[in-house]
Formats: sequence, structure tokens, C-alpha cells
Amino acid sequence: MPKTVVIPPGTGKPLAPYVPGTLADGILYVSGTLPLDAEANVVHVGDATAQTRHVLETIKGVVETAGGTMDDITFNHIFLKDWADYAAINAVYAGYFPGEKPARYCIQCGLVKPEALIEIASVAHLGKSG
Repeated sequence: MPKTVVIPPGTGKPLAPYVPGTLADGILYVSGTLPLDAEANVVHVGDATAQTRHVLETIKGVVETAGGTMDDITFNHIFLKDWADYAAINAVYAGYFPGEKPARYCIQCGLVKPEALIEIASVAHLGKSG
């Protein structure tokens, strides 16, 4: 099956061998997204609200580069460092998915960058393409 790599303009170098997104058979897989700047530094250290917004804006950029919208996201995998941030994360998250919500799961775990409080990976259905 053919696949298309999705890399939004201005994307920094990834921390490991992966790309921001891969589109195959109309399904977009967005890699785990941390609150990183173009130099792979964690932004908004200590602020779960701002980090969540940054992560979702980054995901939005990948989805839009692939030709979709946030409404096309059908599943989110959410990883958070501390359950104490759960309410703040959900408040921001709800603003990005105001209508029908995607399916999701949320787990607490250690993240690859200790200053990161959240990581989200997404799946979006964009229709048949790539």
C-alpha cells in the first residue's frame, strides 16, 4: 500500500527516527507529539495547559498539511506525566473537539523529555488518498 509522509512546514528535527505523520489509504497516523519547539526543547515548562495547547496546535498542523481538520480525528492516545494535570489537559482538549469527541485513552507514564507533561498521538480518517 502506498503511503505519504506528512511534514508540516517549519517542523524541527525529530528526536528519533520518525515523521510527524503518515497518510495511508485515507488514514492519517500522527506520531506521538510532545510540547517541543523546532530545536526539540520543551516549551511552557511546568504549565500543562500551555503544553496541551502547543501539542494540539502541532497535531492540527499535521492534520491540515494532510488536507484534513481536527474534526477528522477519530482516536487520540494521551500520555500524561501526572494525574494532577488531568483537569487542565481536559479543559484545553475539549476546546479542540467541541462537537462529537474522538475515542481516546489516557495513561500516566514517564515521557522521553522529563519536562514534558503531555504527549498525544492521533489517528484521523481523511478519506481515500495517498
